[in-house]
Amino acid sequence: MMGYIYKIYDFYAEGFRNMKLGKLLWCIILLKLFIIFFVLKLFFFPDYLNQYGEEEEKQEYVSSELIQRANSN
Repeated sequence: MMGYIYKIYDFYAEGFRNMKLGKLLWCIILLKLFIIFFVLKLFFFPDYLNQYGEEEEKQEYVSSELIQRANSN
């Protein structure tokens, strides 16, 4: 079983070592993922629950928001 895992790993590692254009494309993909998950989260998705200290306050806020949104639809 370990022989198969090593062969699969070696196949992908050797293929990645010989890439030229592929490495650039992977860098672009990773940069896009960083922008999507970190930068956009900081600016467009504020943490509303951070202003509440206790767990009960957070639960009450979420509960009231869900009820208000359900009633408005």
